[in-house]
Amino acid sequence: MTDLEIAQAHKMKDIKEIAASAGIPLEEIECYGNYKAKVNENYKGNKKACLILVSAINPTKAGEGKSTTTIGLADALNRLGHKTMIALREPSFGPVLGVKGGATGGGYAQVVPMEDINLHFTGDFHAIEMANNTVSAIIDNHIYQGNELRIDPTRIIWHRVLDMNDRALRNGIVGLGGPTNGVPREEHFDIVVASEIMAILCLSKDMDDLRCRLDRTVVAYNYDRMPVTIKDLGITGALMMILKDAVKPNLVQTLEGTPCLIHGGPFANIAHGCNSIIATKMAMSLSDYTVTEAGFGADLGAEKFLDIKCREGGLEPSCVVIVATVRALKLHGGVEYENLKEENVEALLKGCENLAKHVENVKKFGLPYVIAINRFITDTDAEIEALTNWAKENNSPISLSDVWAKGGEGALDLASKVIEQIDNNKSEFKYLYKKEDTLKKKITTICKEMYGASAVEFSQDAKNQMARLNKLGYGDSLVCMAKTQYSLSDNQKLLGRPTDFTITINSITPSIGAGFVVAICGDIMRMPGLPKEPAALKMDVVDGKIKGLF
Repeated sequence: MTDLEIAQAHKMKDIKEIAASAGIPLEEIECYGNYKAKVNENYKGNKKACLILVSAINPTKAGEGKSTTTIGLADALNRLGHKTMIALREPSFGPVLGVKGGATGGGYAQVVPMEDINLHFTGDFHAIEMANNTVSAIIDNHIYQGNELRIDPTRIIWHRVLDMNDRALRNGIVGLGGPTNGVPREEHFDIVVASEIMAILCLSKDMDDLRCRLDRTVVAYNYDRMPVTIKDLGITGALMMILKDAVKPNLVQTLEGTPCLIHGGPFANIAHGCNSIIATKMAMSLSDYTVTEAGFGADLGAEKFLDIKCREGGLEPSCVVIVATVRALKLHGGVEYENLKEENVEALLKGCENLAKHVENVKKFGLPYVIAINRFITDTDAEIEALTNWAKENNSPISLSDVWAKGGEGALDLASKVIEQIDNNKSEFKYLYKKEDTLKKKITTICKEMYGASAVEFSQDAKNQMARLNKLGYGDSLVCMAKTQYSLSDNQKLLGRPTDFTITINSITPSIGAGFVVAICGDIMRMPGLPKEPAALKMDVVDGKIKGLF
């Protein structure tokens, strides 16, 4: 059965029952049908959960299964008698119709209703898109109506967004067609998950914090090269109105009935890659263990989770799970994708160099960890034995996970080992860099410590942008790296554990509302494109049921 068929065959519990099991009073939820609900963003329980972060090696087209492992692990913890909740990101519509797929797990470790979650869900992304594009519309209208703020049209840094992979919109001109259609200027579209509004929503602690972050968000510079903010435009209140429901976490369930809060969805290669602080803290206040995940590998998602989200939200994880697959490790070891079904212990062990680097990265933050091997049917006994021996030789706790086929039952050993690590290894959590470090030092530290770069080069644009940000008082901002997810380097073709490479920083843009600057490496795009054969070509509705959605 496909993931979709498994999900469609499952009989879900009423969302009110799920809320009750989580300890959320019915007056604190707003039902969106029978199986989805919004939860009052101010609601808090009286528990204080241990926070478990699920990360991974650098992703490959062979698949790793980070969300699947997150869901299966939470189900396993519940099976062991520990009250557990999940905090996940919402899927982006563009990649669902493109190539990446959804973000609801797979097999018997899924959150449901998977069709709703992967498509329109409760409208959060629509609200974020509308809020973002309202800013753009107000900027262009302000210039057209006389430009009292003296906005320089050549220095507008705010981009329009669309929740679709559409490369044709990356660069364009708006305002054409005569004087009544606005002032012609260059414009760019990003995907919604790259919007600063998305990052702001996910990093806000409450509605007051959301308002403060929106107020200080820089959207352009005037002719004196001084920042123009959303507060200057006078539309913070309107944006608060647009986002008033989007700020509330969404409650759903796993196939095994584990409560799950899904909220926010920034990408980890072009944004900070974590679900909202509000949802994570809410889950922690309602459970003994909260399991969450950060996008892509530990070099990107986990670093941003620990350096940005934890710092902004006052969070401290108790343990990290590093997900890998035999297939992906063989690909990192040099095996062609078409040959991954063939046993190759030598390539597997070569690929473990990538896994070893991510283990080192987690250790740099002072956190205990467990390696989770997400099992595929093509894995051989010899490969599993070799990987297990490698872990033992490197003093790394490891567990073979089979959650796709068995759900929570397939992660009982993983759950036990995670609990063992939490109980026996006290977290000595620390950040990778200091907030007061210079922007250049922060970026260099991440590149050398997380990626293993031998050198970091800054373009002249990046140097000028850092100087301007320092002059404006933004030098103490945190750093969000925009880098390919496929490699530790900024070259997606360098798999495994590359050495003696240079990271190139092409530009640095402020996301002051979010609290960070974005350092763009290599040729990373903030608006993805569709593949030659998009997943959309296989999707349909037959007799009222969705087909082809994974």
